[in-house]
Amino acid sequence: MASPPKTHIPLPPDPGDKHLDSEAYLPSVPIHVVTHASQLPEEFLQPSREKQMVIGFDCEGVDLCRQGTLCIMQLAFPNAIYLVDAIEGGETLVKACKPALESSYITKVIHDCKRDSEALYFQFGIKLHNVVDTQIAYSLIKEQEGQKRVPDDYISFVGLLADPRFGVLDLLSSVFSFLFPYLCILMREEFDAGISYVEKEEVRVLLRQDPNFWTYRPLSELMVRAAADDVRFLLYIYHKMVEKLNERSLRYLAVRGALYCRCFCINDNNFEDWPALPPVPGIYSLGSYTCFNNAETLIADMQAPEEETLSVLDVPPGKMGCIIGKRGANILAIKEGCSAEIFFGGDKGPPNKVFIIGPVKQVKKAEAMLRGRMLNIY
Repeated sequence: MASPPKTHIPLPPDPGDKHLDSEAYLPSVPIHVVTHASQLPEEFLQPSREKQMVIGFDCEGVDLCRQGTLCIMQLAFPNAIYLVDAIEGGETLVKACKPALESSYITKVIHDCKRDSEALYFQFGIKLHNVVDTQIAYSLIKEQEGQKRVPDDYISFVGLLADPRFGVLDLLSSVFSFLFPYLCILMREEFDAGISYVEKEEVRVLLRQDPNFWTYRPLSELMVRAAADDVRFLLYIYHKMVEKLNERSLRYLAVRGALYCRCFCINDNNFEDWPALPPVPGIYSLGSYTCFNNAETLIADMQAPEEETLSVLDVPPGKMGCIIGKRGANILAIKEGCSAEIFFGGDKGPPNKVFIIGPVKQVKKAEAMLRGRMLNIY
């Protein structure tokens, strides 16, 4: 049997280490294509308090949403990457991962979880839980640094890799510059210019040519490496981000991650079957980091995290364009007038609905502005 392909996973350094070492910081790990649950680690399939873990997580598919096709789930562990093949393994394989994806003992690090969560929920009945969304963490770090919140402040995953605050590019350059100096120069120029790495760009071209790209089997070498690339940096970024976030931001990160998971998973029972949101006071866990909230101290310092919520507004059929406005002018004005995030189902759906996430007061403010806009339509 041929040995599995390999890739490098950046790992966070030990605090006492002073020198970079390629074996320690970029170990070569196998990429396993999984078609049966028995190929996955037992501690993943059977989560437990005694064996808590943090993994990188992502999904690939065709028009990934409630109606689309989930093709691959990528799982990044410190010692291996697993590509869970939902096409070959089918529903049985994906549902074998349900306990882990819903577990509080396994932290799933992902970049923008909304559509992945929607696909898992409507296609497999999986309620994605306990995520660290690097998109949310990025925004919180900017807020901590005093940067003004900007509407639609979205950063791509490639942009995140290039951000010097998280050191991914510096790590790769430090380890490989001696052996591959010209390659590192080209790589840095690509990231600095906002251009994605070559394999990902090639996949984007193929996806534009054929949206069913991820359904084809057997998986090509390009497909395997592109899928692995989307998760292999997540553990390193996770540790870098958590180091920068204060206690208040960590709480927001946990709550907003839970709300992002629910965002497009609208149902008739107001999410009563979903796990409860993390409470403001008390103790909560974020992967390998346990954070102790001193509610009295936070309140005394006027820094207690505000309660956050998800609200869903119905828009009259055919009126969404009027709500958004020409080139998004109307919705941009609403976003600038409140500190809440506003999302639309768009072409993928759900149609005729607006999703608002943020502090309760700001969500109510956004609701009032949107309802006022709807009244002006008639």
